[in-house]
Amino acid sequence: MTKEKPAATPTENVKEFGIQKIYLKDISFEAPNTPNIFQQEWKPEVNLQLGNSAVTLGENIHEIILTVTVTVKIAEDTAYLCEVKQAGIFSIKGYTEKEMGMMAGSYCPNMLFPFAREAVSDIVSKGGFPQMLLSPVNFEALYQQHLQQQSQPSENVTTH
Repeated sequence: MTKEKPAATPTENVKEFGIQKIYLKDISFEAPNTPNIFQQEWKPEVNLQLGNSAVTLGENIHEIILTVTVTVKIAEDTAYLCEVKQAGIFSIKGYTEKEMGMMAGSYCPNMLFPFAREAVSDIVSKGGFPQMLLSPVNFEALYQQHLQQQSQPSENVTTH
């Protein structure tokens, strides 16, 4: 006689993901050295910073915010600073805590990045500067790097 395993209920181990809304949460553009900056030869130094955060809005409902900050300098002068906070509301259900970290730190930002990239390009062009097309970003690699940094013991900690 063999024992049969009970059938799994339809809701067990079911992973659900949905986009409820994608929106521009905040945008900032500063060109502190205009109009003089337009007289200089355009050889920009570009600094790109990325960040993201997650807020739980309700059961299985999360707001993910991708922050993209672009600072462009000509020599010592700041040509412009553009910051975009691109956000989305996602329904995420049935994932483990580790998987939720990957969803919030990699998967969702990857979905938001094209919208942030477009917003940066538009606002920079409207500021009178050459179009800024950000290169694609590997958010999975950035997330893995973040996990490795967290797992390494701090070198500044002394034990007694």
